[in-house]
Order: sequence, then structure tokens, then C-alpha cells
Amino acid sequence: MSHKNGQTSRRLLVVDDDPDIRRLITTIAEEEGYTVLALGDGREAYRRLMSDANFGAVILDMMMPHLKGPDIARHMRTEKRLMRIPVLMITGGDELSLMADSFAAGATAFLPKPFTPEQLQSTLRLFLNKTH
Repeated sequence: MSHKNGQTSRRLLVVDDDPDIRRLITTIAEEEGYTVLALGDGREAYRRLMSDANFGAVILDMMMPHLKGPDIARHMRTEKRLMRIPVLMITGGDELSLMADSFAAGATAFLPKPFTPEQLQSTLRLFLNKTH
């Protein structure tokens, strides 16, 4: 699997059922040089990942209708084509158990909402350094 000019690592899948959060993440990620595919539904994201594994990172909301972020992350960790993709889990819940659940599911990083654009930027930069 060749990564021409790192294009794959520059593709970001963002999954959150809140359109404002999707817009915010997309804007910041594009400023960081990512090409963003933003989806509002976990089931849709799962289907997309099954057909297209060429993402440098995936950002998942923990709580979504149909399929939650940790379910998708757990599945990614069992799928050979997806297991190396870093996963950032975001959530509006502030319980520490949510963070533990995220990492148990295979998340690479965790960001509680509300987060600042700066927090998201530095997390994305961390991802970039990981995938290069």
C-alpha cells in the first residue's frame, strides 16, 4: 500500500451527529491541510470505512444514534486494513469512565467537548506526527 505524497494520511474522516461540531472540526482540519469527509451517522461511517480504508485519522463522537464511536473504534481494531488508523474520540460527557471506555475500544486520543479550536489543532498535529 503506497502513500503517494502522504495523501492518505491527509484524509480525515469526521463522524459526529452534531452539524456544528462537524463544521468546526472540518474548518480547523482543512486549515491544518487535511481533506475532510464529514458524516453524521455511525452506521454510515462504518459502511464508508468498509469500502474505503484510506484515511490518515478518524474522529469519532462517542454518543451517536445507531452506532456509537467506541463500537466503530472496536471494529476498526479487528479489521486489518483499519487497525493502524489513529482514532480521536470526542464526547460531551465529562465522566472519566468515558475516557477509559474510549481507550479500551482502541482510541488513540480523547478530547472532551467543549474543546477549543487550539485543543483540536494541537491534537490533529499530534496525529500528523504519528502518521508520518
